[in-house]
Amino acid sequence: MIKGNFIDNLPKVYGIYTGGFLAFIIIMSIAEQMGMTAKTIGICFVAFTVAIYAIIGYLSRTAQADAYYVAGRQVPTVFNGMATAADWMSGASFVAMAGGIYFKGYGYMALLVGWTGGYVLVASLLAPYLRKFGCYTVPDFIGTRYGGNLSRFMAVVVLTVASFTYVTAQINATGTIASVALDIPFQYAVYVGLVSILLCSMLGGMRGVTWTQVAQYIVLIIAYLLPVFWISNKMGAGFFPHFMLADEVARIGELEQQFGFVANTKESLAMVPKGLAGITKAHSAVNATPWAFISLALAMMMGTASLPHVMMRYFTTPSVKAARKSVGWSLFFIFLLYSSAPMLATLSKLSLIDPSLPTGIIGKSIAEVQAIDWYQNWNQANLMFVSDFNGNGTLELNEFFMGGKAVVLATPEIAGLPYVISGLVAAGGMAAAMSTADGLILAIANAISHDVYYKIIDPKAETAKRLVVARVLLVVIGFAGATIAALEIQGILGSVIWAFDFAMSGLFFPLVLGVWWKRANKEGAIAGMALGLISGAAYLVWVRTGGSGFLGITQLTFGIFGSAVSLVSMVVVSLMTSEPSAATQRMVDEVRVPAGRSIIGKQ
Repeated sequence: MIKGNFIDNLPKVYGIYTGGFLAFIIIMSIAEQMGMTAKTIGICFVAFTVAIYAIIGYLSRTAQADAYYVAGRQVPTVFNGMATAADWMSGASFVAMAGGIYFKGYGYMALLVGWTGGYVLVASLLAPYLRKFGCYTVPDFIGTRYGGNLSRFMAVVVLTVASFTYVTAQINATGTIASVALDIPFQYAVYVGLVSILLCSMLGGMRGVTWTQVAQYIVLIIAYLLPVFWISNKMGAGFFPHFMLADEVARIGELEQQFGFVANTKESLAMVPKGLAGITKAHSAVNATPWAFISLALAMMMGTASLPHVMMRYFTTPSVKAARKSVGWSLFFIFLLYSSAPMLATLSKLSLIDPSLPTGIIGKSIAEVQAIDWYQNWNQANLMFVSDFNGNGTLELNEFFMGGKAVVLATPEIAGLPYVISGLVAAGGMAAAMSTADGLILAIANAISHDVYYKIIDPKAETAKRLVVARVLLVVIGFAGATIAALEIQGILGSVIWAFDFAMSGLFFPLVLGVWWKRANKEGAIAGMALGLISGAAYLVWVRTGGSGFLGITQLTFGIFGSAVSLVSMVVVSLMTSEPSAATQRMVDEVRVPAGRSIIGKQ
């Protein structure tokens, strides 16, 4: 029996939760041995974990604004680090990252460098100071620091564009997993994923999302690391394979050279389902030059420090000092997964192309590969495809195609692990996508309900009315995101990268200069947000419609162009207009003092 304050008992509560989840895995393993079908195991894993999250969301329900918007500002540093890691490690990190490295090579590790390095910027430039400010949302900081409804509204616009782009990718990921686990079409599965997401955030707001995200982190990290260690040990790469990565990569290079590679014709590639890529490494712009790597990492760093749902997590800590410590814990918990993504991509490719392994398929007959259970399962999900393009009846290196989303989800089956591990991975991927989607939808809904409805439209609105507006917005935004995700306009990883670029285009310099440059004023901030977002979006459209781009800036790094325009316009306009009031400048000085009370306190 747990007695006393809930916050004080958090280690015991989540210790019991972790033990219960491990017990559930063991029960499912026994059930598999007794004949439970793979489909039933997948349904049980997804249903059990989603039910737990829904229960946590219900128990965390609140009618208090402080609890709904910032979890009462009482989340301990370690648990806020776990919640931030879950919020951060989205469907892109869990489902798509290893796939990106698998197909595009290790140049895609620029994403890992940028996303991890971004937290250095968060810790040193923003998080402690925004927490000292005492705001509820990022637009709340912008509106109070610079003054005026227009600056607040522009911050909401940038936040909405970036977060909505991001959330469609997460609903895409939940739809993919629900489609495979529940054996339903993707177009319907995205709405199943949406309902799961709303169950966590609808009643408790940030408080419900926080405690749900801690639970989701526990699920996703177990689901990611267990297969990596198991497969590595089974393949002879050691129980802790990270130290053997260079050897395994060299082995892949030898095998690709041994088997050779024959380029597919346009006619043969036309037969491949949309969204699938060849088994061999495809050299991309990410690998082309050092600048391509550096620019992508830089864009992801600045984007990380601009994303509102990341900043919101540090508004929930008890103090400025706790906010800074939370960043350190966030990095630790994120590192556990990010350090393993390259290894998983490597093990996945080896398990397919190494003929010395029982799982290797290159060199086997086409008919034999098509008869494999795991191939049939993922082929039905339109995530795998083989064809005898060369006409010799034998599977060649260029005749196997797979969707990037399948690398993480299908690898346990390919490696011959018990299906219960595949169910666990599906539950982990669902947790990763749901946790980020919760934070994103909440960021948009809170910004619109607090900064547009309450601060601009109806400043006298009662708390109950404000929370009703926020909850209605959660449903509307989520439904819109699911509808866009169902169209599959862009892949998971591409949508996520775009979100970072949009965020940095409009918010990075208004946030940073808002803390570190007292001369920055309202007119400059408005110009920086508006022109940065517009120019970044215009550059993306131009490149996507055939424009050649310049200075090596691509559709993946258009935020560099947008943020440069934002910086120049913000500085120039600020210097051409009157400086902020003396009171505002004193407020900026006070924000940089690590101790003391919040600037604006409760709202």
